Amino acid sequence: MKNIKRIAVALLAMALVVGVAPDVQAQTKKKTTKTTKTTKKGKKSGTQKSTAQAAPAKPKDIELPPNSNDCLFAIPLQIDKPYGPTTAPDGPGRSLEVVADKAHPNLFDREHNSVWYKVTIPYNGNLCIDIVQQDVWDDYDFLVYKNTGQYFSNHVMLNKVLPVAVNLARVDSAALSAASKAPAAKPKPAAQTATKKKAAEEPVFEQPAPPKPTIGMSVEATDKMLTKKQTGSFIKSIPVRMGEEYYIVLDNRSDNGKGHTIRVTIQVDAYEPLVLFYDRKSKRYVDVDLMILEKGGQGGERPVVRNEHYKGGRVKFVPGFSYTLYAKRDGYFSVFREFNARDLMMRDTLMLYQMERTERGSSFQIKDIYFEDGDSRLIAGYDSVLMDYVAMFRNHPEVTFLVKGYVQSYGVDAEADMLLSLDRAKTLKEYFVKNGIDAKRITTAGMTKNEIKRAAAAALDKGGGFSGVKCELIITGKTTDQN
Repeated sequence: MKNIKRIAVALLAMALVVGVAPDVQAQTKKKTTKTTKTTKKGKKSGTQKSTAQAAPAKPKDIELPPNSNDCLFAIPLQIDKPYGPTTAPDGPGRSLEVVADKAHPNLFDREHNSVWYKVTIPYNGNLCIDIVQQDVWDDYDFLVYKNTGQYFSNHVMLNKVLPVAVNLARVDSAALSAASKAPAAKPKPAAQTATKKKAAEEPVFEQPAPPKPTIGMSVEATDKMLTKKQTGSFIKSIPVRMGEEYYIVLDNRSDNGKGHTIRVTIQVDAYEPLVLFYDRKSKRYVDVDLMILEKGGQGGERPVVRNEHYKGGRVKFVPGFSYTLYAKRDGYFSVFREFNARDLMMRDTLMLYQMERTERGSSFQIKDIYFEDGDSRLIAGYDSVLMDYVAMFRNHPEVTFLVKGYVQSYGVDAEADMLLSLDRAKTLKEYFVKNGIDAKRITTAGMTKNEIKRAAAAALDKGGGFSGVKCELIITGKTTDQN
């Protein structure tokens, strides 16, 4: 009898787990599930609660390209984009480019396990470098060189070109040992307040904080150079200008060491809003295939963001540059925007884009256009409003839609108002067709007699008024639909 009850309980638990739909907003909460504990003898000893969650998958190490421990095969880095974690550098390469001598003691005494990187500067500012070692016991050093042009690597080898930044600080073993023996901090209990509970239920799109860098260059640092006799982590950043190219050689003195992650940034006064995409129908944020290009630099268009599954985060926009934003997702209209960072400085710290669905029945009410009184002719100034919709439908040639016109009516001559609303819809259709939308995709309609009567009644009621909607675009289907 007891075995039958246990089987029934197990089947009921399985049914509940399979039948409950996941809630996106509750994904951040810890879920309590029932698990069956098994003894060494293989017998079930009842159920117990477990709040353990699967640990996030560790990112796979990036294999360092062949010969990247030589200057001629330096790995190109993108500004603001981390590279790594890498596999461990292995050996000095075919050419031993960096060797200290009596005249130049503040170099590597020789390359041990090195890797070369290069970066082109997209705008004026201060060069900052963050290097996160996978093993803090490794002894990484780095030098920064400015590319001087032809035969650069040969000049480095002959010490005819000297580094503009030097960090040769040795590992502070005593400090690391003390830190490794320090007791771990106990987690603070979460306060059970209504405000914090509400905040926990809302999705958070802040980018996760990166690991604390081990060594690098920063604007806050005071040391211009760290020699082999010093201990330390960061040296002071250096000013750089648009179009310059710099080489970074990173060397691990420790044999059998581990890899690293390197991130190069340019410190400059910039605007870093939170960029999000929102579906009003589901009332949730959605991930998109996002591309943001920066225009105005010497290299033409520079990709700032290229992410097929962008879930939201902060993006850096630099004053003086223009940007193109393009986002797409299946089942939604794509978003295309061009803007200047200077314009963004006047806005909020949030850039929120509405993702409109391409499904049948979706509608868009247009209010900010105007017609001549009692006429179907548009008044100047409508381009800035309508061209956004032209671009939206032009990027989705499979979508068909209805243009419905509206009028402000007191119901005195309903027949005339019906015809006027239809004529206004036809005027808008002509505008769309003139700007590249196939006429076969567009149908038109005006207000019905009942709609005019209801609008007139609402306007005559005390405190009532006319609707501000001048026209409405309603999705009727797609050209690929079977019905």
